[in-house]
Formats: sequence, structure tokens, C-alpha cells
Amino acid sequence: MKKWYAIEALDVLLFREAKPFSPGEGAWAKGMFPPMPTAVFQALRSVTKTDKTTEKLEFMGPFLLRETSTSQELWLPTPKDLLCVRERSDNPDENPEYEKIEKLDEWSRLVCLQPLNFESPVWKDVCCGSASLEENHLLPMIPPPIADNADICDSPSVRGKNEWICGRPKPWMKAGALIRYLKGESLHNPQDFHDDPWSVQVLPHIQMQTDQRQVRDEDGYFTEVAVRLHTGWKLVAAINATLESFVVRLGGEGHRALVSPLESLPDWDAIEEFMQPSSDLNKAYLLTPGLAASDPEKFVYGICPGVWRESLLSCASDRPILWGGKSKHTATPMLPQRAFVPPGTVYLFKQGMNAVSRLLPEKSLVPESKQSTEREFDHKWLETLISLNYGVLLWSK
Repeated sequence: MKKWYAIEALDVLLFREAKPFSPGEGAWAKGMFPPMPTAVFQALRSVTKTDKTTEKLEFMGPFLLRETSTSQELWLPTPKDLLCVRERSDNPDENPEYEKIEKLDEWSRLVCLQPLNFESPVWKDVCCGSASLEENHLLPMIPPPIADNADICDSPSVRGKNEWICGRPKPWMKAGALIRYLKGESLHNPQDFHDDPWSVQVLPHIQMQTDQRQVRDEDGYFTEVAVRLHTGWKLVAAINATLESFVVRLGGEGHRALVSPLESLPDWDAIEEFMQPSSDLNKAYLLTPGLAASDPEKFVYGICPGVWRESLLSCASDRPILWGGKSKHTATPMLPQRAFVPPGTVYLFKQGMNAVSRLLPEKSLVPESKQSTEREFDHKWLETLISLNYGVLLWSK
């Protein structure tokens, strides 16, 4: 049974991006946040008292936890298919200019992007059609259609005649709001969404020449980008081990964090109810970073797995998370860099998917031969991703 732990940063946190970096070649190393599950798992694993050779550890997270004076709130990535709409005012002066729409923090409700319907009369004069798309090609995601007989609507899949799109919601949402989204309910409260609760801090590194006031020509100057979580915000993760309060090293440069056990995690039991696929559920929300092999034979990674092409209708996502990389300083090279699908990605299927439980490559794609040391997949590595709960999907209609 996994137990939840709050992880409070005692200083800035540094998680470098996967782009190859060397002070001699480039002077700027960017950061990534939130960290990948593996990074947080290794920090918790370092203080477990279990026998690491015989007992299999399981992990979930990391997510964001906000502590207030009265409660704790679980925050999760906002679904990528949500758009903000606002009721148009009869007074033209109260309607903002087009260039200022994205800066609005107020909206009436949220709607969901919809797959393009080529049979709709709205698109009859557009110079494209289903015949112009390749076989099993994903349909574009567009704003929902406008209702013919209603000025204001309450359905996430349609807009009223007096409602106009005013941008996207903030990147983090309360778990309670995500539950309502998965149930197909309308979302009306902007307070359920939040900007990234951290600030970026640039850390310069300068090495001077001996007995001179000059920077070294090689490895003399470079910068790194760290993050500092705002007051009241923490990471939260679960592991199937009992731990006391302790301090761990988290991320690069030896920065530390305080880990404290939690009695429970708000709304998590309700979230788990959506992890089971069903034949009547055709919409999937990605909770943790996933890995999609778009071309298994060439080991090319993208947003959608190649094995889903016949079943997938459309999807809404963002830039992939590049993670991994090889190092010349290790006896055994690290895993090659891969493009992980970001959490919050939404998939729409043509029908329910009973057999899909997570977004990870299938074990059948792993070559049986062990002669090549540079093979892409390995059964043990895939089992590790499964035990760390990469690619968890939440299902809805």
C-alpha cells in the first residue's frame, strides 16, 4: 500500500533539462519543473529501509500540494483541451480588444476542444475534407460549435451565440475541479486554476584563473536555472514504504528538501476511480508523463502511439518533455534521450478502450535477442516505468 509524503523544498531546486550541456560548448543550462517521477523516486528510495534487492518499490507522482491555514489542496495539470469563454457584453467598450484577450483572468466558464466534423455545414466551403487526410490521420481539434438557438450554454461541448473564446485556463487546477471535468460537468470558477507556483532563479558559476583576475578559458563560466517554490506550495508523492520525517537531497547541486508523511491526500480516492478503462469511456486524460512509440520499428517517439492509430480520433497536447541522455563519464551509458508526452494531454477515441490502462510501449515490442548492447527496449526498464506509474490515464466520456 502506497503512502503519501509532502516534499518541502528547503532551498532552490535544480533539475536540468535533457539538452546536452557542457560549459565548454554552451554557457546556459536550462531547467525543467516539475521533475520527472524518477528523480523524486530516487530521493525517497535513498532513505528507505527495505531490501532493495528483493522488495519491489512502487511510486506515484510527483504532484503539487498547497497548504493553507485550514486545509490541504491537491493540484494537477490542467487538461490541454480546455478553452475559456466569456459572455459578450452589449456595451462594446466592455469587450476587450483582440490583442488583450490572452491577458484576461476572468472568464464565465470552460469548454472543450472538439474534433473537426467535415460534415458540418460550417466547413462546407473550406478547401479541405476527409479525403485530404491520410488513412487513420488524427482529426484537428477546434473550438466547439455555436448553438443555433441559445445565447448562453452550459455544455462543455458547445458555445452560445453570445459567448466568445478568451484564452486558455491557467496550467494547474484543483483535483476537485479535475474530478468535475472527468464527470463531464461545466467548470465556472477561475479560482480553481493557478499559474505555475514557482519563480525562476539564475545561478551563475564562475571559475577564475589561478593568481589572475581572469575567467578560465575552459569551463570558466556557465549558468544554470533553478526554481523556488512559492510559500505554501510543496511537491507530493507516494511510495510503498513507511518513512519518518527526514531531509533528502533532491535534484542537482545537493539541494535538499524536507519529506513529511501525510495521513491522507485530498481527493485522491476519487481520482483513482477514473483509472479503470471501460467500453463506454472514450476520452483519456494523461496524469503522469507517458511514452508513446509512434513508430515501434524505428523507435521514434511522439504524442500518439502507433498502435492506437486505428482507434484514436484526435488529441490535444503540448511540447514533449525531452528526458534522458548518454554520458561519457559513466562505464555504462545512460538510457538514450526520449520524448515523453506531457501530463494533461487528452486523447479522444472512436470508441471505448478496454485494454488500454497506461501510455507506455508494449512489452511485445522488446526484442528477444540480447546480442545488441544498444537495443532500444528492455523488459526490466519497462517494468521500472510501470512501477513508477508513468503514463497513468484517467478515463471519462
